[in-house]
Amino acid sequence: MDAPHRLLIVQEDPGLHARLERLARDSRMVFFAGLPGTGKSLMIHQLAHLAAAAGRTVHLLQWDTARPVFEASPAGRRYPMRDGVTHSVIRKALGVWVRDALARWDRSCPGSEDLLIGETPLVGGRFVELARRLDDAAEPVLAATSSRFVIPIPSRDVRRFLEAARDRRARQPAHAREREDAPPHLLRELWEHLAGVAPRLGIDVVREGSRPLPYDPALYGRIYERVLRHRRTEVLSMEKPLSSESISVYEFAIPARDVVPAPDEAAARIEWVERRYPDPGTLEEEINRWHEV
Repeated sequence: MDAPHRLLIVQEDPGLHARLERLARDSRMVFFAGLPGTGKSLMIHQLAHLAAAAGRTVHLLQWDTARPVFEASPAGRRYPMRDGVTHSVIRKALGVWVRDALARWDRSCPGSEDLLIGETPLVGGRFVELARRLDDAAEPVLAATSSRFVIPIPSRDVRRFLEAARDRRARQPAHAREREDAPPHLLRELWEHLAGVAPRLGIDVVREGSRPLPYDPALYGRIYERVLRHRRTEVLSMEKPLSSESISVYEFAIPARDVVPAPDEAAARIEWVERRYPDPGTLEEEINRWHEV
């Protein structure tokens, strides 16, 4: 079996396979939205291989590929990651950069063979700017019928499987980039944070006492659909685990072009954020309201 086919495991779920094949064939931009540990990276990986098999030229826009460029710049070194959490200045600078980057990509890659596959965590302000309607060159691209925001929603069993896999990979990474993944404790903290914003979106949450709220696929989907209400969304239900133990979602057997900032671009966006938000508290308040789109 050749390498691309060895890495294609989505065929284990025929329904999921058919959905991804359609996206690979018909879309110009596909963004996978959601929390870490919900299968976004795996779906990006599988869609990229399906798209390449269909003759598409694959371009990748991923948070954890763009972020290190910002953090490594002289300006970015003032804002290091703490306990696995990206500094709010870096998060905002990435959001400012990403819309310009999409507009440039659209101009430079006008062919129907080009497909951009992106990752949009949204939670905590990570690329949430892509969910907002803004009067700029990126808006027509994001609002186009050929652009899709896909929300992978794992069942409770699949979520447990993904968390366990994250825990194993944290101890024994199969790829260098897995060291950049959110640690297992942060996955649970982010779910609690997400559930906490639900009432502010008009979504009722029933809690039992003060105990942490268990992961709820229905609630999870409603929150992300509400935040993405200005975009064309699709829910991708993941009902059974795929046999991903033997692969890394960062191992690609097909050509893929990363959309990343140049170091001077990253520095310029960070400096813009510093000028725009001289009071760090104001920026923190805005980041905390990331769900207001």
